[in-house]
Amino acid sequence: MMAALLEPKMLLTIFLMGTIVYITYLTKRNATASEFFVGGRSFGWFTNGSAIGGDYLSAATFLGIAGLTFQLGYDGAYYAFCFSIGLTLLAIFVAGPLRRFGAYTVADFLGYRFHSKRARLAAVAVVLAISGFYAAPQLLGAAQILSMFFGTSYEFGIIFTCSVMIFYVGVGGMKGTTLNQALELWIRLGAFILMVVAAIYGGLYYERILASVTEFTGSIAGTAEFAPDGKDIVHDGQTWIGTGNYFPSFWQTISMTIGLALGTIGLPHILLRFYTNPSAKAARKSALMAILIASVFFLFAVYLGAVGRSIFLSGSADPQVMKDLVAGGNNMVIPSTAQALGGEWLLGLVIAGAFAAVFSNLSGLFIASSGALAHDLYATFLRKNISQKERVIAGKVSIIVLGILYGALGLLVKEASIGHLVALAFTVAASTFTPIFILGIWWRGMTEKGAIAGLVLGLLSSMYMIFLPATLPEFLQFRVPGLITVPIGFLSVYIVSKLDRKVPADVNDFMRKVHSKESEIA
Repeated sequence: MMAALLEPKMLLTIFLMGTIVYITYLTKRNATASEFFVGGRSFGWFTNGSAIGGDYLSAATFLGIAGLTFQLGYDGAYYAFCFSIGLTLLAIFVAGPLRRFGAYTVADFLGYRFHSKRARLAAVAVVLAISGFYAAPQLLGAAQILSMFFGTSYEFGIIFTCSVMIFYVGVGGMKGTTLNQALELWIRLGAFILMVVAAIYGGLYYERILASVTEFTGSIAGTAEFAPDGKDIVHDGQTWIGTGNYFPSFWQTISMTIGLALGTIGLPHILLRFYTNPSAKAARKSALMAILIASVFFLFAVYLGAVGRSIFLSGSADPQVMKDLVAGGNNMVIPSTAQALGGEWLLGLVIAGAFAAVFSNLSGLFIASSGALAHDLYATFLRKNISQKERVIAGKVSIIVLGILYGALGLLVKEASIGHLVALAFTVAASTFTPIFILGIWWRGMTEKGAIAGLVLGLLSSMYMIFLPATLPEFLQFRVPGLITVPIGFLSVYIVSKLDRKVPADVNDFMRKVHSKESEIA
């Protein structure tokens, strides 16, 4: 027992948990709704930029992008390219105006923009749908790490992670969440930097990696073999390394680009972060910092995925590492590669970094969804004129409800790919909230009915094409259906608004507020 506790992976994970508990304890005072949901709007651009990066760069980046690059080669790296576009668009078109608007939740934007409870209710449904899509793969990553490296069951991993989140967010609120997210970002960056250094020190520089991939012609130390078509390498009956084309058509590539690039603008937990800045200028600087951090992370993730691919193809690693590289549906490439490069201590740091990625992103999803339940549903529809203390209590109760809900979702995705699940969450966001925020901020003509139509049709079309693709003609079956669902979202808002023409009477006041520098508020 004592020997297990002294293992690097256990020591570093315990250190991370202890740090989370300490920060949460220091930030436990949340007397008002502003403190609980948006941290009192007190975080400067560096802290909030780090937190945005921590929130955005989830397990999909730390584990998923490298896993997809490992499995698919440079086709998998295309995910990183698409993700990186999104933050830039968010910084240009949304960050500043959204902070000038100033509110507690994403649904507040529709509620105040149109003075509509119906629009707010539709927004809540979409927030919960996107957050559920995004939370499930984060829990998958945490459970697989615990199962592979600590010997626990998958179910225990889900329950443990949800319990940590309930404490983490329920006690610390947005203050604790922000500080923990910022710290966890730098833990992950440190782990990636050490892995890159170890890979280069070990001779795995780019030219050698490229040569090992392109020159491979045989089997892999008895652990894998070519599939009959000669295009893929299989292990235990499943395809792990693809040498064919992952995107078989131009339109598949365009569809994925649209879904992932525009999805960032519609992610509720990212949009919410801009409410925590003290000003619109700070919001823009936070977004720019997040772009810089994300660019470094994506570069490292793609490189390390290629490193893992090279190690696997060469068959030079320890047999257990070779097995771990393809275990868990390609999601454990980063930890396994770390072990191959730097042994137990580097593995321990990467495991702590992986937990940091999961906790950071999940905390953002929990706080965004709790705002939707407590502020947008309970305080608006069930208990009007409640006190600040009651709003905070409602938020904490919502955290418990969400922990149970997300835990159930996590149990359903045991065999899925983290990277692809997150891609689907981006598609739903791109088809719903992205049209609402782009058109709502930059077009006076958007109406309440147009906004609701965009949310409902964007959500329904996304869900249909994601869950029932076999019912569609083959030319409409997209891995990431952004090419179809995103235009549906935008056109629904535009066409219904044009037919409705009931633009809010105070739309000019709203536009002045979100676009005028003089309107920046505390």
